[in-house]
Amino acid sequence: MAEPAPAAPERPLTHRRVLHIAVPIVLSNATVPILGAVDTGVVGQMGEAAPIGAVGIGAIILTAIYWIFGFLRMGTSGLVAQALGAGQKDEVSALLTRALLIGFGAGLALIALQAALFWGAFQVSPASPEVESLARDYMEIRIWSAPAAIAIYGLTGWLIAAERTKGVLVLQLWMNGLNIALDLWFVLGLGWGVSGVAFATFLAEWTGLALGLWLCRDAFARPAWRQKDLVFARDRLVQMAAVNGDILIRSVLLQAAFVSFLFLGADLGDVTLAANQVLLQFLHVTAYALDGFAFAAEALVGQAYGAGAVARLRRAAWMTSLWGGGTALALALAFALLGPMVIDVMTTAPDVRETARSFLPWMVAAPVLGVAAWMLDGIFIGATRTRDMRNMMALSFGIYCITVALLLPPFGNHGLWAAMTVMFVIRAITLGAKYPALERAAGG
Repeated sequence: MAEPAPAAPERPLTHRRVLHIAVPIVLSNATVPILGAVDTGVVGQMGEAAPIGAVGIGAIILTAIYWIFGFLRMGTSGLVAQALGAGQKDEVSALLTRALLIGFGAGLALIALQAALFWGAFQVSPASPEVESLARDYMEIRIWSAPAAIAIYGLTGWLIAAERTKGVLVLQLWMNGLNIALDLWFVLGLGWGVSGVAFATFLAEWTGLALGLWLCRDAFARPAWRQKDLVFARDRLVQMAAVNGDILIRSVLLQAAFVSFLFLGADLGDVTLAANQVLLQFLHVTAYALDGFAFAAEALVGQAYGAGAVARLRRAAWMTSLWGGGTALALALAFALLGPMVIDVMTTAPDVRETARSFLPWMVAAPVLGVAAWMLDGIFIGATRTRDMRNMMALSFGIYCITVALLLPPFGNHGLWAAMTVMFVIRAITLGAKYPALERAAGG
């Protein structure tokens, strides 16, 4: 019987190491809204409303479909980090192959099912005949890059686990930069309209996959990536399926909370709905900033967990959370001081501005009250304690629903925001209660 692989040698866990992982993720996230603005801007130069609506609705539908497979990034990150910590270099290579196979398989399935998926999407979100026709043209082009788009989730998770987040930044800059350049050429230069935007994204995603594979090229230097007995080892596949399944359920419940929040806000009137949409951008900024430190926790906690190093795991959890907490406080201060000005920039409607300002205190509180949930997510993903994540999310979602039912009728939109905040806090409390068991499992 082969001896177990030796654990990876311990590297000093310093603040610089945490920032080395986190900062490129924050910068990478900052590029995401720019692409959406350019997509909208270039079709806006056509002087018609329908192309803008078509690109918007088409992108939202495909993003929602692809988002289902977001578990691949988180699951890959946790499993690869643990394999690195345990010194299992062959498993690190095999995990990348498994992630790519899942990505390609899911993408091909979406291509095969595109007609049914698009029909269902337009039943849920109907549009005018002109907008729907243009949106279908857009999606029927972009869907052919689905294998690349989903496989990139796995590549990104692999790079994060290996602490190579500069590679994630390079990948994001390449894809978004090329997409923007091709947008300008295809739409403004060649006059391809909505189809030009779709072709730009199609090419950016396939070239992004090629670049991502090159960034992960050392995984292919070991023959393990193509060894069928290792890649398709039953116990490893079962573990990966369980981890990814738990994350999928957790993410669906989280998304259900946000979707219900939007729908319930819509029942409170157009002005309140618009104000909530403006304020949700503050939450997006919070997520973009805190993701960097949560991803650092995934990598560092995962490696320590794989090595069975409890003290190092605790230090990784503490240091990443320290930076996450400091960032949350800075965001809360920025929102308090600059929030009214940001609201004025985002909307010129006086009633929406006034309503958004009245609910701004919830945005000031959100980073402070939500940071623990964000950081514990990263810690539990790194340790692949995904069953705990799933169960605690289910409990938090149930309490969110009860809180909405109790607070929405008497307090309106304040009750709605209170329920969302309660969900963040309950997630933190329940996961925090499970943390000692995580440490015991690492030491066992």
